[in-house]
This record gives sequence, structure tokens and C-alpha cells, in this order.
Amino acid sequence: MTGDLTITSLRGGAIDAISSADLDRKTALAQESATRWFARRVSLRSPLDAALPDRPGRPEKPVLTPPTQVEKRSLHTLKGRIALLHAIAHIELNAVDLALDIVARFATEQVPNSFFDGWMLVAFEEAKHFRMVRARLNDLGADYGDLPAHDGLWQAAHSTRNDLTARLAVVPLILEARGLDVTPSLQAKMRQTGDLESAAVLDVIYNDEKGHVAVGAKWFRFLCAREKRDPAKAFQELVRANFRGPLKPPFNELARAEAGLTPSFYRSLASISHA
Repeated sequence: MTGDLTITSLRGGAIDAISSADLDRKTALAQESATRWFARRVSLRSPLDAALPDRPGRPEKPVLTPPTQVEKRSLHTLKGRIALLHAIAHIELNAVDLALDIVARFATEQVPNSFFDGWMLVAFEEAKHFRMVRARLNDLGADYGDLPAHDGLWQAAHSTRNDLTARLAVVPLILEARGLDVTPSLQAKMRQTGDLESAAVLDVIYNDEKGHVAVGAKWFRFLCAREKRDPAKAFQELVRANFRGPLKPPFNELARAEAGLTPSFYRSLASISHA
């Protein structure tokens, strides 16, 4: 499929991928744009780049609903495991678009090219995750789109569209870091049910996500240093201003610390809830 992908620039490829409602094409564009950028075969921007859409392209299904209306099921049933994998596929798909959006939206920021290297590696791996989870759903007789999904992830990102530092605080350092907190228990439950194949998929996601949070923490600290702001205080201010909802313990403090996200960032926010 990569042969017929016209990519005007890194930003252009990212925008085309975000806009695509064909999920095979979206993930192929994300990965091919990353590959060409890593090889320095495309420029960062081009006058031919399309406009960045307000929302990513999506197929007709799944139906998007408020998070409170997404049904919870036991992992001890096949339907429950399919529901969990479907929810993870939806998260990973949003993560593809969010990584690409950071690149496309902030392509005029004064940051080194290594900033875009980091986020395109994230986009490449999120596309890999989505495909892995979707393939596992197919193994279980299901597919992405069979169940409703919630729209909270994109809404959280949309609120930070004009501020790169706020975007880094909310997307990698809250939403992705949350994955580090919850995934180990999901892996254990999958193993308990005997679904070792799904557990293995979660293992890949968990190990890659540590790197994604690390990319977020690195560039958040870089921007704070440039602006002479204390990173932990800046994080707390930006979260209070831009994130609706509580930061829920327990936290995977070891995995977070390995990624450069120390308790001084998030512990004081754990009891805060914005209605």
C-alpha cells in the first residue's frame, strides 16, 4: 500500500493520515510518513499541505457515546474480553491521531527536528498497536466498530489545540500515563482467564507506552526550561486549566518515574476533581 501514498511533507502526510476515514490507509500513512521523515526523504512542511481538520476522519462505526454510557463487562467472558479490546483499539486509534496532530499542529514551533522524530515514533507505534489489537479482535470473531466507543480523548486534546505545553501536559503526561497505571492489572486478568494472546498484545503496548510518556516528559521539561518555568508547578497549573476530571490513584509510580514523570508532578492533583 505504501507505493500509492503521496506525501507532500511530514506535516502533509500527518494531515492526510488524520483526515483519512479508512483506518488501513490512516495507519499506513502514519507509518510511511514516519519512515520517510526518519530517512529525511521529506521536508517538515510544504505549501502543498492540506488544511488540518478539526476532527480526525472516522468510519461510520463505532457510534460515539459519552464515556458514562459505555458498558462495562467481566473479563471472564468472551464478550467482556472483546469489549475491553475494543475499548483499547479505540484508545490506540485516537493515540495515532493525537501524535500526528502534535506534529501537524505545531510544525511551526521553534523546536529541534528531534521533537518531530519523537512524535513520529509514537505515531508509528500507536498505528502498530491499533493493528495488533484489531487483529486480535478479528481472531475472537469481532472487529473494531462492533461496539460503541467514547469521544473523551479527542475532546481533551481539542481544548489544548493552541498551546503545545498544555497539549504535552494533557496527552502524554495524563492520558498516556494513565495507561501505565491500569495496564498491568489488565494483563494479569487476561492471563488469569487464559487469554495469553491478548495479554501478549498488552505487553507490547505497555512497554511502548513507557517510551511515549518519556517523549512527552522530555519535551515538556524542554519547553518549561526555555520559558524558565518549574516543570511540576507548570504541569499542575496546566492540568487545572485544561483537564476535566480527576487524576485517579493508584499510580504506577515506578513506570512513571522511569518515563521522567515523578510524583512531584501529579500527587497533589490526585484528589482534585473538576465537575
